[in-house]
Amino acid sequence: MFQIKKICCIGAGYVGGPTCSVIAHMCPEITVTVVDVNESRIKAWNSDTLPIYEPGLKEVVESCRGKNLFFSTDIDSAIRGADLVFISVLSNPEFLAEGTAVRDLKEPDRVLIGGDETAEGQKAIRALCAVYEHWVPKSRIITTNTWSSELSKLAANAFLAQRISSINSISALCEATGADVEEVAKAIGMDQRIGSKFLKASVGFGGSCFQKDVLNLVYLCEALNLPEVASYWQQVIDMNEYQRRRFAHRIIDCLFNTVTGKKIALLGFSFKKDTGDTRESSSIYISKYLMDEGAKLFIYDPKVLKEQIIHDLSQPNISEDNPERVSDLVTVTSDPYEACQSAHALVICTEWDMFKELDYEKIYKKMLKPAFIFDGRRVLDHLHAHLQDIGFQIETIGKKVSTLRIPYSAAAVGSRLGAIEPPPKKSKA
Repeated sequence: MFQIKKICCIGAGYVGGPTCSVIAHMCPEITVTVVDVNESRIKAWNSDTLPIYEPGLKEVVESCRGKNLFFSTDIDSAIRGADLVFISVLSNPEFLAEGTAVRDLKEPDRVLIGGDETAEGQKAIRALCAVYEHWVPKSRIITTNTWSSELSKLAANAFLAQRISSINSISALCEATGADVEEVAKAIGMDQRIGSKFLKASVGFGGSCFQKDVLNLVYLCEALNLPEVASYWQQVIDMNEYQRRRFAHRIIDCLFNTVTGKKIALLGFSFKKDTGDTRESSSIYISKYLMDEGAKLFIYDPKVLKEQIIHDLSQPNISEDNPERVSDLVTVTSDPYEACQSAHALVICTEWDMFKELDYEKIYKKMLKPAFIFDGRRVLDHLHAHLQDIGFQIETIGKKVSTLRIPYSAAAVGSRLGAIEPPPKKSKA
């Protein structure tokens, strides 16, 4: 059987970099070269400061970089010398979760490899299987045809996104009835047919994959004349956007139906904890809706760079073609306490563990009164009684906490966001 000795991976981003670093780490006899046209990104991979943050990744890279792992901009040479080129030979979709990518690569639930049902295609499949068999049990390596492989990737992310949108829809019902979505999620999650994973209500899902893959599924269904199927999956995206708008409305409503000129501390900007990735982060959209109302945002995230935050908020669809407003309304801080100084409200958008350990008595003393906490990730559930004793008004997803406040109404009077309705359909990927 043909053995792979040299691998070339085109693309040194969130997938290519970690995936091929782990392959090099687990297969010391294989030379792995990761190439990219972005020279600054390649320089970062060759430096002490990697271009992405992922727990355990730096140790993996440093263990084999310069030995059998190389990062280069010389794409042509790397392709010519490779036995296998990732992204152009086989369908090998990844199922990584950012924040646990290294663990997912070392201990995968499954590895999926798809290829043509030709002699050449089957030969390529067997060769790539041999690479993964260095550390992955054969029983976890699935081989399929190319269409099955690609649809499995889209369907997996669509199902996960669907679960998040489903529990978020129930969170709205819980707030209206007095139920607690965490209690509901626990009850239904104990049903073995359902399971407990991805039943965490929040301000909505983000990241590069969920929305992109669901929209690709929608587009594919429309192209194949399956409009009912396309409409079904489009609702997953619509519900996610509805949840973001609903949370922003709640902030505006509680702050006496206006946030114009008011300072709001926004804690967390990455789309989830333990990553610096901001792609499609709900924080971006919450920020947009608050900026649309004239709020002064002070943003803190332990891993996202200031330049990235400003870049994300300056995009035309976020800044309303007025990037200058970002410099007027947004301040990025390096300290969470500084962000909360003289703020009317504190909004948690990312579930970083450090937000559970902040000195909230210190924060309360420095905030304007009444002081509000809007917990979009349910990270402060264990502190509600303590926070209320301090004096905070607490608002969270899927649960009524504060009782002494202005009643919440679905349509905030005076808000330019308008009625809370699912937004119009986005253009498909």
